[in-house]
Amino acid sequence: MGATVLVVEDEPQIQELVAVNLEHVGHQVLRASSAEEAEAAIRAALPDVLVLDWMLPGESGLSLARRLRADARTRDLPILMLTARAMEQDKISGLEAGADDYLTKPFSPKELAARIKAVLSGARRSSRTTRSRSRDCASIRRRAA
Repeated sequence: MGATVLVVEDEPQIQELVAVNLEHVGHQVLRASSAEEAEAAIRAALPDVLVLDWMLPGESGLSLARRLRADARTRDLPILMLTARAMEQDKISGLEAGADDYLTKPFSPKELAARIKAVLSGARRSSRTTRSRSRDCASIRRRAA
């Protein structure tokens, strides 16, 4: 079963290329052309993963990633940066802002799909670990009481 992917890209041709290829591998794709549109979509329904361009009109994708990481509701939302910013320092900045992965344009649609799959499986492992730890802590508290 596919994931819900929010693609935040202001270039219509690139947004279409990403969306069509992700739909082809079974994902449901939501689209936004700016950080503002992305936030509205995220408020309406939290996607499974965010594909985020750095250079957007108005607020940058980097700034949006930082805000999403600071918010408890979106802190664990997997973020994959897809951007033309290809310098080493750009990649480091993107990852430090909270991106789980970073892919530069031009890109292979197959590689993008594979990276989304990897980011999602990492998020699922993390979620299972967190739930397991929560159950363990609750069990310990019950025994201690």
